Amino acid sequence: MSSEIYFSNNYRDLCEQHGTGAGFQFEFYCSRCSDTWRSPFEAFTTGQVAGWIGKGVNAAWNLIGGNANTLSSAADGLAGHTWGGARDAAFQRAISNAQSHFNRCARCTSYVCGRCFDPGQGLCHNCAPDTAAEAMAAQRRGLNDMVSERAYNVGQQSGAEFDVQTPRQLVCPQCQTETHGTPFCPGCGHRLAQPVQCVQCHKDVPEGAAFCPSCGTRR
Repeated sequence: MSSEIYFSNNYRDLCEQHGTGAGFQFEFYCSRCSDTWRSPFEAFTTGQVAGWIGKGVNAAWNLIGGNANTLSSAADGLAGHTWGGARDAAFQRAISNAQSHFNRCARCTSYVCGRCFDPGQGLCHNCAPDTAAEAMAAQRRGLNDMVSERAYNVGQQSGAEFDVQTPRQLVCPQCQTETHGTPFCPGCGHRLAQPVQCVQCHKDVPEGAAFCPSCGTRR
């Protein structure tokens, strides 16, 4: 591994600037499997002191009805003034520690953990997949493809027997139940896909028509 390692987007900043829990910590993750490693927590003493001052002074001034905003603001200002440089230094130390946990792929330049890296080739397992795993995966794909093809052939045979000319109503006009193409509604028993016939001439009458279009008989 090279002496320098850079992280542009595969890390998360967990630092806190203010309060008694102020400190520096960074979480790095593998670009392939997303497993994470966190740097050791480093306290930001100035920020912690500012938090203690703010809490202690505010409590004291509240007892006597005063205002501690000036002192608290000064403490916060001191923490803010030193925060940037202290965080950058802590980040560099975290990156140095991360070098023993991550490897840079020579092909795709991603940083991956030891389980996702082939040190002999200098490549991650995305660029150089494990041969045995690929062979087993290919066998499974072949099995699934063959089963899918056979199932498709069975479906074609069944399709040849399906009556495609019979009218079907997929929603019952009486109760709005989905019928799935059955001749009778499973919700109310209404006979489906049967056109209304004129009582006089026995011709089909369109849905909603008040009179038979063939002979004029009122429905």
